[in-house]
Amino acid sequence: MGSSVVREGRLSLAAVAGWLGLAMLVVGAFLAALGALNQTIYGASSFVERYLEAIADDDIAAASTTPGVALDADELAALGLPANVSTAMFRSGVVEAGPQDVRILSDVTGDDGTHSVTASYRLDLAIVETTFDVRPIEPLYGVLNRWEFAVSPLAVIDVTAAHNPLFTVGTLTLDTRANKTGDELTAFTQTTPYLAIAPAVYEFGYTSTLLEAVPAPLTVEPSSRPAVTVDSEPTATFVQRVQVKVDDYLQQCTTQAVLQPAGCPFGVEIDDRVVSDPVWTIVTSPQVTLTAGDTAFEMPPTEGVAHISVEVQSLFDGDISQFEEDETFLLALSATIRPDGSIAIQLK
Repeated sequence: MGSSVVREGRLSLAAVAGWLGLAMLVVGAFLAALGALNQTIYGASSFVERYLEAIADDDIAAASTTPGVALDADELAALGLPANVSTAMFRSGVVEAGPQDVRILSDVTGDDGTHSVTASYRLDLAIVETTFDVRPIEPLYGVLNRWEFAVSPLAVIDVTAAHNPLFTVGTLTLDTRANKTGDELTAFTQTTPYLAIAPAVYEFGYTSTLLEAVPAPLTVEPSSRPAVTVDSEPTATFVQRVQVKVDDYLQQCTTQAVLQPAGCPFGVEIDDRVVSDPVWTIVTSPQVTLTAGDTAFEMPPTEGVAHISVEVQSLFDGDISQFEEDETFLLALSATIRPDGSIAIQLK
């Protein structure tokens, strides 16, 4: 009976040892799996890859909320930016092209636990290499690595909207006056900073009935501050509408049956006595051309020709004759677009 008890005790110890061994194997497998996850899916390289893939997928919401992307008030101040700097470009449909063919070239761990991850990718036709510094933050569930950018990859784009406060980037139309006040609102050319997701390619431009700008592509690398100018110029429609206004104005001048029509660029002096109402006609109207000036679109002094027909009596011998003469004149003006889209003209 005693030997039976001993055998049962030995079996129990063996079972416990077996379970302990199995438990150790399970724990070891778990730790190994956890380590593998922290090296791959939850690794620093994967963190950078996911950020770049979000931009490539036009998931700007995910990219902009990636830890370490947002800039706090101190960081904005250090960049010389106001606290209300525009984030209007943080939306889908704005990026023209994101990073493609992403490859991680290296992942170097620093003594303080930070990682320097170098990635290669294609932006449009250019191959770019960028090193991102990332650092660990509080782990997920206490065991899975989480990261943030030590330096935000956001770019600041200084957009100069020349001769028109509006511009387009991707499918978005923005107004450079949005956060401005006072005299800044009336400036003919506006420059405004915008935060932008990077790396990415953007295309800036503008097209409307009256104004158009040649598209300006811009390749934006992480943590950079590039500048772009959207140069809006008058369309043929704009020029045509100004031409119509000029022609109407000159036509109104011809309705004045006087030698010197008031407020008009032409007139004549006659030494003889005028014995009929002067009749004015426009032979050649000045052909409108518009170029950007400091505060408006300008037409330089441009030649036109008016004709006068009037009956006169000679003061010398009393003869009556028909006076016919072409009068050359110059007309200059400036043109602006009112907030309601109409055109304001100022003659010079």
